[in-house]
Amino acid sequence: MFKGKITIIGAGAVGATTAYTIMLSGLVSEIVLIDINKNKAEGDALDMNHGISFVSPVKIIAGDYSDIKGSDMVIITAGASQEPGEKRTDLLRRNAKILESIVENVLRYCHDDTILMMVTNPVDILTYITYKISGFSKNHVIGSGTVLDTARLKYLLGEHTNIDVRNVHTYIIGEHGDSEVAAWSATSVAGMNVDKFCEYSGVCDKEPMSNMHILENVKNSAYEIIEKKGATYYAIALSVKRIVECIIGNEKSILTVSSLLDGEYGINDICLSVPTIVSDDGAEKILEIDFDKEEICGLQKSAEKLKNLAKEIGY
Repeated sequence: MFKGKITIIGAGAVGATTAYTIMLSGLVSEIVLIDINKNKAEGDALDMNHGISFVSPVKIIAGDYSDIKGSDMVIITAGASQEPGEKRTDLLRRNAKILESIVENVLRYCHDDTILMMVTNPVDILTYITYKISGFSKNHVIGSGTVLDTARLKYLLGEHTNIDVRNVHTYIIGEHGDSEVAAWSATSVAGMNVDKFCEYSGVCDKEPMSNMHILENVKNSAYEIIEKKGATYYAIALSVKRIVECIIGNEKSILTVSSLLDGEYGINDICLSVPTIVSDDGAEKILEIDFDKEEICGLQKSAEKLKNLAKEIGY
């Protein structure tokens, strides 16, 4: 067990499930839950504490911003939900205002080495806003990005190829949203290009993956889940746990977290997701992979879309 401390701001479905997932993992010795609804946070903390005897020792409290002191990471899952008929930009403006207040309070109590992690959607823009208003170094402000989207793509490719998903390697890059890009040129199974693997193995359709609507299924996954059960929280909680694991354990693993690009892929001054070395220094190094021209063009278009959206709300 690592002797770390994590604070999670927002005890809704995503925040509470993330706390529970991290509790089960034994990654840290203390978890702080902060929510505007203190009763909800206290109820979640009490419920989880009743199961402490079944897991590695961990202290879970429902706290206030002052309890952030000593946190290695602050994870933000709080935010407003979209109202019927509300435009995305209007929702973004509301969440930006909420975020400004949260970050202002966080900065009072966190230390210089604290890593801020954004999970609330739209995650890329809110990560960018957090970077701008926090004054933190760019590697210490990250978003959950397309870590979940990449996991969804791996799952669908595993189903399609009839291969253990852990042997499927791929990336979703760009925005966590409609303009995201599947990096087919960097997709492989057992070290083979996925299309060649299908041709060689004979277990899957020989149609090129880029023509099979798999990316559309990835993009629509959240909508389908929300339609069926109202919200998504299990897989995103596991994605956040994986990022925390990399940071607390200084793994130097490669994940598609959202962070500030500074010239990589010809993109500047916006946060989006590309393969990144994640360590105890946060987004330690962005990797410039030799994606094909079409994919890089899609990545740049995704960046331009996000930049325009940021400008529209005054960032």
